Parts: sequence; C-alpha cells; structure tokens
Amino acid sequence: MDLRFETLRGSALHPWLPALARLRIAVFKDWPYLYEGDEAYEARYLRAYADSAGAAVILAQDGATAVGAATCEPMAETHGEVRQAFLDAGRDPAAYCYFGESVLLPAYRGQGAGVRFFELREAHARSLGLSRTTFCAVRRDADDPRRPPGYTPLGAFWHKRGYAPCAGLSCTLGWRETGADAETPHILDFWERALP
Repeated sequence: MDLRFETLRGSALHPWLPALARLRIAVFKDWPYLYEGDEAYEARYLRAYADSAGAAVILAQDGATAVGAATCEPMAETHGEVRQAFLDAGRDPAAYCYFGESVLLPAYRGQGAGVRFFELREAHARSLGLSRTTFCAVRRDADDPRRPPGYTPLGAFWHKRGYAPCAGLSCTLGWRETGADAETPHILDFWERALP
C-alpha cells in the first residue's frame, strides 16, 4: 500500500478532527490500551493540538482516507500530568518535544509507517529547536490474561529508533477500559532520545 504522510498544524487539522477521533478510538480499544473512547472527548482532545502553537499531527493517508496519525508538541504545551512528571523528576520540560500517540490501523502495520512517524515528529522537534524527544507507554503485566497471543511489545522497535526508557519516570492517566463503567488509573512509563 502506498501511504502519503503530511505534517498538519493549526487550522489545517480542523477538517480531520472527526476522522482522527474515530481513528484513535478504533486503535486504542485494542491491547495494550483497551481504551473505551468517546468521540466528543476525542474531538476536544485533538482540538488542543490544533490550538497549540507548536503542535503538529503527522497524518498517514491511503488515498483520501486517514489510516494513521502521530502527534507531537513542545512538552511545555502538553497536558499537566505529563509535564508534571518531568518537573517532579527535576527535568526541564522546555527541552523536550512530547510525542503524544501514534495510531495506525492494523492493515497498514509492518510497512514502515511507524518509522516515518518518528522521522517526521523528530523533524518537527528540530524545527522548534528542541533537542530531546519523549513519549510514554502504558505499563501492563506480561502475564495479563487480556494480552493477545502473539502480541509483540514495541520496546525493541523503540530501541532501534534510538529511544531508551527513562528509569523511574512515569505518570498516571485515567481512562475507561472497554466494557468498564468507570475510569481507572493507568501508569505510563517514559522513553526518551537526545536528537543528533
């Protein structure tokens, strides 16, 4: 499949917000996030990227259809729990570009889109004069019975991209898991890279 990638900022994101909201819900409902999404919440969440001066969304398209997206923004502009985790660890959020998420429909995986998402987000970080990049991933027990057979964790892929875990650095975010009635807290661990 021939995917087209585009870096969108500001008002260029607005026409894509409904499709991106549905895409996040579709991808995050699966392991390891098991996220029970809500389109109204997703639209508000994604609108913050359109309203943030330094934010960008990398859009992957198959023809005119959005099949993947990856977000990034200066950590100084991101949501409080993420920024606070770095402040609490004595790190300066102003030095980092935060990669919020990377979502891709299953049919398009294994074809280089993940690498391209990192390349384009890192290019955006450099364009902002930021020398470090970071993201966080949900922590799940390896023996969780909900883990699908054959699931491959992404740690090896992230290491290949030059990322390393930030020892002892995590944040807690709440969301409602699929089939649940209420939100529960989830620990997310940070990874980082110093850009060359």
